[in-house]
Amino acid sequence: MAHVDTPEIQAGNRRFIKTAMKAPLLAADHELDLARRWREHNDEAALHELTEAYMRLVISMATRFRNYGLPMGDLIQEGNIGLMQAAARFEPERELRFSTYASWWIRSAIQDYVLRNWSIVRTGTTTAQKSLFFNLRRLRAKIDNPGATHLTQDKRIEIAKQLNVKAIDVEHMEGRMAAGDRSLNAPLGDDDGGSEWQDLLPDEAPRPDEWIEQSHTHDKRKQWIARAMAGLNDRESMIIRERRLTEESVTLESLGRKLGISKERVRQIEHAALTKLKKALLVDVPDPLDAGLVA
Repeated sequence: MAHVDTPEIQAGNRRFIKTAMKAPLLAADHELDLARRWREHNDEAALHELTEAYMRLVISMATRFRNYGLPMGDLIQEGNIGLMQAAARFEPERELRFSTYASWWIRSAIQDYVLRNWSIVRTGTTTAQKSLFFNLRRLRAKIDNPGATHLTQDKRIEIAKQLNVKAIDVEHMEGRMAAGDRSLNAPLGDDDGGSEWQDLLPDEAPRPDEWIEQSHTHDKRKQWIARAMAGLNDRESMIIRERRLTEESVTLESLGRKLGISKERVRQIEHAALTKLKKALLVDVPDPLDAGLVA
């Protein structure tokens, strides 16, 4: 998707970056003191000084992602969120420089933003997809012929090995990154009488006659099962409902505790009840398979 900053926004970004780059660097002992004051005493002045000093780190990280067509100001703002997350989680006692710890959070926040906004279609959700998205261009430029339209299978395999992903994943990401977003309301062509791309999408919903048939069959099944269940005693009915007619089946052991019997006895009652149900259903439905009662 195209994102364009106005001249006013660009000027504001430049002023912000210029100011941020003037913030003094922190000595290790002072940085540690600020982190402790914020963590142990919620000292907001210490937090402000700590994050302001590392705003240059956010800007540097955001610059690495500027070629994805997203506003620099938005990348910086997302990086700031990562910086604040790092400050909230940083543990001074681990004797690690804050900049080292914050780099991961800043990068992660910016990458998530890029993945959410680079396209209207979610591009990467798994670790492998994210790795491909952010490294495919670099690796392709390094190992492939610059004039080539598509990677050869050998090149895909080489990239897949470097990123520890499957070659088919490389092929899919290559195609996804090469294709731009297309509106479903875009016309098919000049001679198609106003037809749009969305006109080619199949409707997978049931047709009216299919919906009526499915609804009728569903109601009949409910009637058959209700009549069959009426022949069970209270304990059998309860076990069948808990074990067979709920989304999350209750365990034999749990039912045994509830009824004050062993789980083996519950299993025996369940088996007997299922036998009763089968006999009762066969009275109404001679062929349960055709009626959809048996998978």
